[in-house]
Amino acid sequence: MAEKTKPKVDWELLALTDQYYTAVAIRDALREGDVDGATEGLEELIDALSRSDERALESHLIRLMQHIIKWKIQPERRSPSWVATIREQRRQIQRLQSRSPRFTDRYIQDTLWDDCYAGGLNEAAAEMNREHIEAVPLRWDEVFELSYTLEPTPEDL
Repeated sequence: MAEKTKPKVDWELLALTDQYYTAVAIRDALREGDVDGATEGLEELIDALSRSDERALESHLIRLMQHIIKWKIQPERRSPSWVATIREQRRQIQRLQSRSPRFTDRYIQDTLWDDCYAGGLNEAAAEMNREHIEAVPLRWDEVFELSYTLEPTPEDL
């Protein structure tokens, strides 16, 4: 009687579609002694998790930049929700940086800054019902260090 061969797992597709079931399939492969398959699955899972964290970091940085751009362009429309959004996006970025040491400040500056800035400009324009907005320079300290509050500052006076 011919031995049944188990169909080959498409680890890349599985890791992209369901990370939990990928982990379960890796466990099952190890239990069956398929170390090569489990290793391949683990590599794909690691890649998928890494991409997921990077997309989250990009999303938080775009939203953070978007609100700071709006803060600079529309001082008359500043609101407590903008302040809260800026604080929360910073918190989420710090959380991702603490979980993923590769997301250093240098990584953000060298790898993500320009694309996220462009995304922040686009999102700000869309939220302001404009086709586009002129470039609004953003410095690192404005994005990550400056305190945003509705209390008047010396530059507002």
